[in-house]
Amino acid sequence: MEQPYDDSGVPLSYQPEKLEPYNHNLENSDEVNDSPIEEVRLTVSIKDDPTLPCLTFRTWFLGITACAALSFLNQFFSFRQNSLSLTSVSAQIAVLPLGKFMAAVLPKKAVRIPGTKWSFSLNPGPFNLKEHVLITIFANAGSNGVYAINIVTIVMAFYHRHIHPLAAMLLTLTTQMLGYGWAGIFRKFLVDSPYMWWPANLVQVSLFRALHEEEVRPKRALTRLQFFLVVLVSSFAYYVVPNYLFPSITALSFVCWIWTDSVTAQIIGSGRSGLGIGSFALDWATVAAFNGSPLAYPGFAIINIIVGFFLTVYVLIRIAYWTNAFEAKRFPIISPHIFDSNGQEYNVGLVLNETNFEFNRQGYDDYNKVHMSIFFAFIYGLSFATLAATVSHVALFHGRIIWQQTKATFRDKFDDVHTRLMKKNYDAVPQWWFYSLSLIMIGLAMVACEGFGGQLQLPFWGVMLAIGIVLFFMLPIGVITATTNQQPGLNVISELIIGYLYPGRPLANVVFKTYGYVSLVQAITFLSDFKLGHYMKIPPKSMFIVQLVGTVVASSVYFGTAWWLLTSMDHLCHPSKLPVGSQWTCPGYNVFYNASIIWGVVGPLRMFGRLGLYVKMNYFFLIGLLAPVPVWILSRMFPEKKWVRLINMPIIISGAGNMLQATVVNYICWITIGVFFNIYVYRRYQSWWARHNYILSSGLDAGVAFMAILCYFTLQIRDINGMRWWGLELDDHCPLASCPTAPGIQVKDCPIFH
Repeated sequence: MEQPYDDSGVPLSYQPEKLEPYNHNLENSDEVNDSPIEEVRLTVSIKDDPTLPCLTFRTWFLGITACAALSFLNQFFSFRQNSLSLTSVSAQIAVLPLGKFMAAVLPKKAVRIPGTKWSFSLNPGPFNLKEHVLITIFANAGSNGVYAINIVTIVMAFYHRHIHPLAAMLLTLTTQMLGYGWAGIFRKFLVDSPYMWWPANLVQVSLFRALHEEEVRPKRALTRLQFFLVVLVSSFAYYVVPNYLFPSITALSFVCWIWTDSVTAQIIGSGRSGLGIGSFALDWATVAAFNGSPLAYPGFAIINIIVGFFLTVYVLIRIAYWTNAFEAKRFPIISPHIFDSNGQEYNVGLVLNETNFEFNRQGYDDYNKVHMSIFFAFIYGLSFATLAATVSHVALFHGRIIWQQTKATFRDKFDDVHTRLMKKNYDAVPQWWFYSLSLIMIGLAMVACEGFGGQLQLPFWGVMLAIGIVLFFMLPIGVITATTNQQPGLNVISELIIGYLYPGRPLANVVFKTYGYVSLVQAITFLSDFKLGHYMKIPPKSMFIVQLVGTVVASSVYFGTAWWLLTSMDHLCHPSKLPVGSQWTCPGYNVFYNASIIWGVVGPLRMFGRLGLYVKMNYFFLIGLLAPVPVWILSRMFPEKKWVRLINMPIIISGAGNMLQATVVNYICWITIGVFFNIYVYRRYQSWWARHNYILSSGLDAGVAFMAILCYFTLQIRDINGMRWWGLELDDHCPLASCPTAPGIQVKDCPIFH
């Protein structure tokens, strides 16, 4: 029978179920009808079929394939100027027709494993929703990146040193898997609690429902799959322009073209090296690079990011630069590099002992202190503030709920409809699974750090200290992520702590940071996937097994891809030596390298302590701690004003946090698209948004990815680049935007001010 549609072409079955009012009293009620979060009620089904097969041959084959493919593509793209990050949503859509095809052609006869009584079916029936979810969780493991690759890259491409491949592989694996134990400790708070709703998961939940509901093509409209294919083909065809024929289209800064001889005008107008006023791009990779697709962010989070971005870039940085704070005019206004007092790039070789790879204090005293661009300095200050604001925001806005949840957890009282269904139909993952895995990973981490001649420089106590920091911050950061889709990181505070305790060792610093930062990130990722499975009613043990295998596969493929590129490509990460228009500039790794110098070689005592130039940045800890207080007071004074509670100071403070890797033009494009689709279109054309928004995002991502891979393996790997012309340069043609404006500072290709 033909499915009925509303006036906008949305299937009526896609509308949310009729629900009874939710009883908010978790402690006094054993029965509640649905989630207390409106977005969850509108998106997540309250039905379950526990008879559906989950860990089938199709799940393993398509899941591992998707995981490996996304791992390769994301690592491949991470070395490029616009390091597009492909999410699991792309795989989520792509595997559906493959799963249905396998269900149609594979034999249904049981296959017996030789020498055992075990058997399985290649085709246990129609391709079902739960298989699809587990394949997507596999893909999630491949889409989230492997932070330890930063260490391998800076050692080989920037410090030009050798690292033992087994040490690098153990570092990669242990940092990715150490967080599973922390997830086991906190899953009661961050998964079972109905208030921890993980908004990013609703993208996939709504897409699952759309893809698995039977759909007939509406009159004068396209089905969702047809729409996805149209977007995919269009994005694929168009991306040959910014990727190969006209790379300059990734940042168009017309102000620089008008005032070609004015340093000030180019600082104001450059989208890559300046404030980007009037700058824009015609490239989806520019939009989605670094910050991800804006179509996947809640509208309130986009608004908070906008406020933070504009206050940081167009108020704080402009005032600080033109008042010459920290001698700002001696250096570029925005730069991830470090400098000496004369505006020249810092010569690290003079302060690093090549024999033992440790800080050379005498060389430092004879040379120069480390200076940063004003933006680089304030980004560190804002990072301090973000961490402090996260703690105080969670304490003020969620402290009472967390306390109630703590009491409810010990009495096992979380009982919304989704939790009831999971407890009724499936066995929970035993806690000893998590703890055993963590103990194994801690042991392997000790081997990686203490073995191989101490190449990684970090002693065993550093690993244990990193674990302690993660356990302290896990709950507040988990709450922020589970409610806002923003995830404050521990990277800066980790660098600060180990920099004071164990200074002068760059690899020890970045390894400690990775164990602290990434084990928390992986725990959050694990919990997010568990919440997705919670919403989709997947057996918890199946989710655990899939995540475990997916993490091993992803770690191996990320490491293998990076090692291949680092050992086979000449001049990777060195833009001055690459061909004109080459994308292989490694902006993210450049930031990581300079951070290793600031925190590891020179150390925080000589940067942000009493011996440094930036000691005032420590006031940002206090600013961040106090920032949520006025918002909390307003929310108490005006409880009827719901928009007040949507003001999120940790997000606002960190609004421009990715700009050392990204640029202003990336942010401007991201904001423009995000506001248009997730605020304007969402409010004016909600039916269209519900039907097409996430599919549009997936199609654009996938098209860009496929064209970039095609161009590289057919042309660019053979050094066949586009025709030489003005638009071939991967630049916005603002050569003066990186020039100093202080009198007497002489930098190559820049005018001297008097």
